[in-house]
Amino acid sequence: MIMHNPPHPGEILRDYTDATGLSVTEIAEKIHISRKVLSNILNGHAGISAEMAWKLSAAFGTTPDVWINLQKQYDLWHARQRVDISTIEHLLHPAA
Repeated sequence: MIMHNPPHPGEILRDYTDATGLSVTEIAEKIHISRKVLSNILNGHAGISAEMAWKLSAAFGTTPDVWINLQKQYDLWHARQRVDISTIEHLLHPAA
């Protein structure tokens, strides 16, 4: 399976926050986080934790899995760009 470069979850979250018509500050207050934390996510400087996924799911009518999966796809793609696995030996069925 070839993965493409997925967007940071903050880009998707921005679509949701923009649809509310509320400011970042107002949204942050309503989901009980600081404006800085929300801003960092929206700008791609912070990821979405399990706790944040629950808050976002409650606020935007999604499931926490939506947010966790977006973060997972983003993290895995970027890790794959950095990690060389070509010399790692498969341990369950080593070559004879």
